[in-house]
Amino acid sequence: MSEGTLYDKVWERHKVTELPNGQDQLFVGLHLVHEVTSPQAFGMLRERDLDVAYPGRTFATTDHIAPTEADKRERPLADDQAEEMLSALERNVSENGITFFGFESGKQGITHVVAPELGLSQPGMTVACGDSHTATHGAFGSIGVGIGTSQIRDVLATGCIAADKQKVRRVEVEGELGEGVYAKDVILKVIQDLGVDGGVGHVYEYGGPAIEALDMEGRLAVCNMSIEGGARAGYINPDETTYEYLEGREYAPEGEAFEGRKAYWESVASDDDAEYDDVVTVDADGLDPLVTWGINPGQVIEISDPVPGPDDFEARTDREAAEQALDHMEIEPGQSMLGYDVDVAFLGTCTNGRLSDFEEAAKILEDNTVDEDVRALAVPGSETVRQQCEERGIDEVFINAGFQWRRAGCSMCLAMNDDALEGDEVCASSSNRNFVGRQGSKDGRTVLMSPAMVAAAAVEGEVTDARDYLDDGPTGGAGGVEEVAD
Repeated sequence: MSEGTLYDKVWERHKVTELPNGQDQLFVGLHLVHEVTSPQAFGMLRERDLDVAYPGRTFATTDHIAPTEADKRERPLADDQAEEMLSALERNVSENGITFFGFESGKQGITHVVAPELGLSQPGMTVACGDSHTATHGAFGSIGVGIGTSQIRDVLATGCIAADKQKVRRVEVEGELGEGVYAKDVILKVIQDLGVDGGVGHVYEYGGPAIEALDMEGRLAVCNMSIEGGARAGYINPDETTYEYLEGREYAPEGEAFEGRKAYWESVASDDDAEYDDVVTVDADGLDPLVTWGINPGQVIEISDPVPGPDDFEARTDREAAEQALDHMEIEPGQSMLGYDVDVAFLGTCTNGRLSDFEEAAKILEDNTVDEDVRALAVPGSETVRQQCEERGIDEVFINAGFQWRRAGCSMCLAMNDDALEGDEVCASSSNRNFVGRQGSKDGRTVLMSPAMVAAAAVEGEVTDARDYLDDGPTGGAGGVEEVAD
């Protein structure tokens, strides 16, 4: 097993005891809840007459069912089930003294956007939430895991969960990203190389020059999609980029306390001589933007490559999956994804709903207009992101281009509100999953890509290389590293 990694250190510092079944009992430093997976857990506590053990370590927001159109946020919500879930969450947090970022707080948004921007997520933590994309918080050098309803109950009642320790795979991402190539492309490349089940039984430690050059928002995007690669979690060792991001945020330590905490944060980073269960190298040098062609995030290609056919895969299951994907997407082997018609453009989610994502997309949309046949939605990941965009005039760029500018929520990522595909619409999406039916229609088709690529697709009405809209074009520039958002 691994030794001296951040994962090993954080695990041991949070391990309470070994349980009779061989699992470890881990203390949870930060517990995040939302309206979909928590009501039953609170109900279980009520049945047993139990209190929340550590209400100060638990924070709640509403995101999955949150309407993104401003006039649909009036209470009661038009959707009876959504209103019931939101009301239950409000009652549960009120009764248990839990901080809640609701619609009127100015801080509401997607759990995995809200916690980082408020400074709740910090290095060396264990973070748990009833949502698979809790891996996002690993960008700070923490261990974030998604948990089920019974484990939510356990965290609420005891502050702990029962867990199996995983192996640690170091994913070394070499190279330098060119202009118009982003963190989203990096993680899609990792999944392409290692597969959607390549990380089963592992957590991923991301490192190497391409990772170190990313700002925190890019690192959050990479860790977010660790789950799509089959890993239990993904993390990046904390460094000065991490500390600069955290300093001054609402829930981060201040002054001398910050410096003292920083010493602990540095101590949990993987040792130089750490031992890993596995080490793999991914080459991102000269990488082109990536887009999915199929119905899982591993069915992905660089925009310059042709769509593969079933015969390009060795395993029978992969060939069958390719056949199913080609049929659903109505694509032929050897076809280019360039020019693939798009009906909907969606920018947002816990993967790509942050300030820098909207800044990059705005560069494409400036002085351009969304194709008349495209329905385009811009959904900030949090109300804080929305406010930041509006202070900079980014919202006006989107609105003038023809995007609908929305309020914060999960939106079309999983279509638990009114934001959904209709029929066999094709969506250029900055989200993390392209499963059949994921965006609200069993016939709908999803093409995953970076925010800049979503913007370019919206303008052209088809999948387009966003670098064509940037100064240096597809072969120029050595940028692609977003600046730190304030």
